[in-house]
Amino acid sequence: MPPSMEPSRSLATDAAFGDDCRYLVRRHHSTFLDDAMTHWLFKSEPDAFGIDDLAARPDKTEPWDGIRNYQVRNMLRDDARPGDPLLFYHSNCKVPGVVGIAEIVSPPRPDPTAFDPEAKYFDPKSDPEKPRWYLVDVRYVRHLKRTIPLAELKQYADGPLEGLPLVRKGNRLSIMPLTQEQWDFILGLE
Repeated sequence: MPPSMEPSRSLATDAAFGDDCRYLVRRHHSTFLDDAMTHWLFKSEPDAFGIDDLAARPDKTEPWDGIRNYQVRNMLRDDARPGDPLLFYHSNCKVPGVVGIAEIVSPPRPDPTAFDPEAKYFDPKSDPEKPRWYLVDVRYVRHLKRTIPLAELKQYADGPLEGLPLVRKGNRLSIMPLTQEQWDFILGLE
């Protein structure tokens, strides 16, 4: 593969994953222009499902179900790929912030909880033949050395984290893409 076609790497990404090079899995798009991995931030309430829960799962892997926002659904369905790294963020808690690193390990697929009347995230309008909601499997990589609090991240809203929905007022997205620069900067705060 020509060097110009290789996925971008950074010292922060290398440090985040150590010798684990699964993040180099290339995406299978029809053009080389959109061939780089996407970095993500996934939010979860630690009382419902936190980084410790993910680390304790068999194979440290869990389906990320329950997405019920169309904008987030579209990003997940259209852009998430196996090998994409993500920052695990605890929300709606005493100190919200980035607490760990995980990675996407499956392609997007229909979320079966949408079809299950007994499930918390059941959607009676969702149809298995024409699914509305999608999920991916995520695998634990590691805890951060410290929680990077939202209050600290907001200090950089007009600088390195400009444009990141997380640090803007009114942000309600549970999943959001990060640029390589945002990823590197946040991990540099660790």
